Order: sequence, then structure tokens, then C-alpha cells
Amino acid sequence: MKTRPNILFVLTDDQRFDAIRALGNSDIRTPNLDTLVETGAVYRNAYIMGGTCPAVCMPSRNMLMTGRSLFRVGGEAGELIPPEHVTLPELLRRNGYRTHHVGKWHQDRASFHRSFCGGSRIFGFTPGWYVQYGGHWNVAVHDFDPTGEYPEDVGYLLGADKKSKLPLVPGLGGVHSSEMFSDAAIEFLDRHADGDDGQPFFLYLSYVAPHDPRQAPEEYERRYDACNLPTPPNYLERHPFDNGELDVRDEMLDGWPRRPHAIRRHLADYYACIEHLDAQVGRVMRTVKQNGMEDDTLIVFASDNGLGIGSHGLMGKQNLYEHSVRVPLIFAGPGIPAAEQRDDLCYLHDVFPTLCDLVGLPTPNSVEGESVANSMLRGVPGGRQHLYHAYRGVQRAVRDGRFKLIEYVTDDGRHTQLFDLATDPNEKENLAGRKEWTDTVKGLRSHLMRSREQFGDERTLELAFWENYTE
Repeated sequence: MKTRPNILFVLTDDQRFDAIRALGNSDIRTPNLDTLVETGAVYRNAYIMGGTCPAVCMPSRNMLMTGRSLFRVGGEAGELIPPEHVTLPELLRRNGYRTHHVGKWHQDRASFHRSFCGGSRIFGFTPGWYVQYGGHWNVAVHDFDPTGEYPEDVGYLLGADKKSKLPLVPGLGGVHSSEMFSDAAIEFLDRHADGDDGQPFFLYLSYVAPHDPRQAPEEYERRYDACNLPTPPNYLERHPFDNGELDVRDEMLDGWPRRPHAIRRHLADYYACIEHLDAQVGRVMRTVKQNGMEDDTLIVFASDNGLGIGSHGLMGKQNLYEHSVRVPLIFAGPGIPAAEQRDDLCYLHDVFPTLCDLVGLPTPNSVEGESVANSMLRGVPGGRQHLYHAYRGVQRAVRDGRFKLIEYVTDDGRHTQLFDLATDPNEKENLAGRKEWTDTVKGLRSHLMRSREQFGDERTLELAFWENYTE
């Protein structure tokens, strides 16, 4: 193996932790991700901290790239990475890695410029979400700009044969985003293999699937019959109370009440999009193997957040339930134990210091995450004892190894939920208010207050919660 291994980091968009067949979902087919599960180490309790804006992926990706916690990332909503926050690719680039980006970048141009020495099909520097261009067949992207400027007027449509501002019609020249990003990643891997000079690479392959619009090629859509899919075990027609974010865009993707057949249709499209994405990830993984890089390449697979799709009567990710804050996290490659699953509590931003340990680099002082490398490589029980979650100025949560407390402060008033995740992983039975659980609620509320101080949850934008919250 090289002095330091290559790193292939695959990140998906809005993929729930349970949207992988090998992790217990028999309704979906993900053969390539299943192989990754079978050959790698899975962290079953990996989470994001939450979000400070409805676009939860923005602070999530910032935390991932910087290893910092939710209220200590740059910008009001995580849109900026200031120079004092060292990014993972920036650190690797300083230490001899060829850093290359493909796909979605949700932060500023300056941080991208100092992080990557190359890139292709870069999405995120053209105003407007890609749905306005026609969905996954027409994502506006940029070529790599060595000046770091990325002027808005040179963005072009992903599926176009030439630079164009005109939308394409699926099936008439358009190429699905998952395929085009994978093509770009494969091109990079082939070029690197042909000119291999011993320099390790960091390839950040950042998909926009399975984010809505949940589109897949027709052959994949035909594989999922909505009539034969079950609704989620925690399906509800409506959320039982106002959680402070019921009128956000994601929640408008379907009407109220949530109808069972409509939710099954959403799930069918979601699963089709993920199976198609799985096939593209498989193409990239096979290229790594075909180019003789398998023994030299660490692979990390994760997603930036989860999604509701009918669970608890919600469609989006603007909440703190398991289906929205818990994410898949898999490590595979040289030195990583195969077919291992760990139950350590960890955050997605713990990946940064973990990779530092795995490749033998010191973790920057700006990083707050905690490495799980010791747990991964030696099976030493560890990880965090508690996790803290927040969503804007309306929701806060804390969990330990068994219980999870969610607190709401909205125009609808105060609401408290307590779930025993050991016996109720789908968070269906609210134990708050029962006399026998009074001490548990009290203890978790005390930890919630301590976590507020620990993680600096004192910003003006989120004070609406704390101004109306008392233990």
C-alpha cells in the first residue's frame, strides 16, 4: 500500500439510515451498498446534529467538511467555511493528496477553491435549486475553475451536450445526475490510474440523489409497485401537533392528511431513485477494483440527512426523529474490519478526525469531532455517551444509549416526547407524562441544558426556543 491510502468519499442526499437492504430494509434492492456493508464496518448509530435552516443539508455538509458542531460552523445557516476552519480536503491537500470534487458543494466558492486541486461536474454555484431546470436530468453545474471564481453565467446543464441554459427533456438527450456524476468520478479514477505517480487521492463524490424530485430511469421505476409496498411502521395521517415547521417546502410535497396510497407512491419513487444510485456507486467501486486500487483505497459512504416520507405524518427532514437525523455510515478498505457493525453513538462530523487517524495525520485544532477509529479497528467500546440535536428555534433533543427526549417550543405551545429506543425504535409511543418516567425526563432535561452550553447553542436565530423553555 502507498504511504497513505487513497480515500473515496461517497455522500448521498436525503438517504435515510434504513434505505439499504443489508441494514434491514427488505423493500429496497441495493446490491452494491450491501457488498459495502458485508466488507466494511457499519456505524448503526451515526447522526447529524440537526439544522439551523430548512435546507438541513447545508449545515450538515459544512459540519462534515470541517468536523465542527452545528452552532460553530460559518454563516448563519452553514453556508460559509471561514479560513480558520480547516476542511478535510484542505488538510489532505496540504499533506500530499490530490483532492478532486465531483457533484454537490453547498458552501462558498473560496472554501471550495482552497480545498480542491481539481474537480468536474460541480453543482452548487448556480442560483436556484436544480428542480427549476427539470430535475435530475438537468442539473446546472460548472467545470473546474482554477481561479476559484465560478461566474454564474458559465454554468451549464448536466445533461447538455454543450453549454446551454435550455432545459432538456428526459429521454431526449438528458443524462441522470447520478450517472453523470459517476461518469465524472470514473474518468478521474481512470486518469489517476494511467498517470499514477504514487500520489494518493481524495475523491469526494457528492450525489444529489435521492433528493426530490425523486426521479429514476423508467426501468428502475417499474421495479417498485407502490401497491405492494407497506407504509412506514410509524406512518401517521398528520403529525400530532405543530412542530414549528409544518409549512416548509418539504411538507408541501403532498397534501394533508397523508393518504396511505400517496405515501406508498413516494416510497416507490424514493426506492427506485436509490436503487439507480446504488447501481452508479457500483460502477465507481468496480472501477476502483479494475484499476488495481482496491488494496490502496479507503471508502466512506454516508448521507447528509434522512427524511420523513410519511413517518410521523411528515415528508421532510426538518425534524429530530430518527428517520431524519440518523444516517448511514460505512467504512471499508485496507485495515477496516469486514462485516462489523458498531453501536457507538457518533456524529457525521466525527468522520473528519476518524479519517485523520486512519491515514496518520494530526487532527486540526479547529475540529470538534471525536474519532471512532479505535472502536472501528480494535472493537474497543467507546463513542459518545449522549447526543444533542437541534432544529432552528423550535426543536431540541438529547439521547443516551437508550432514551431520547424531544422538546418543542412553537406557536402551538410546549410539547415533550420521550421514547425508549431500545423497545420502540420507530418512536411510536410517547412516554412523557407518565409518572414512572418522570425521573428519566428530568435527567435528560438536565443534560439538554448542559448540552446547550457545551455546543454553544446561544445564537440569536435560535433563541426563540430558549426564551420559552424551562425545565
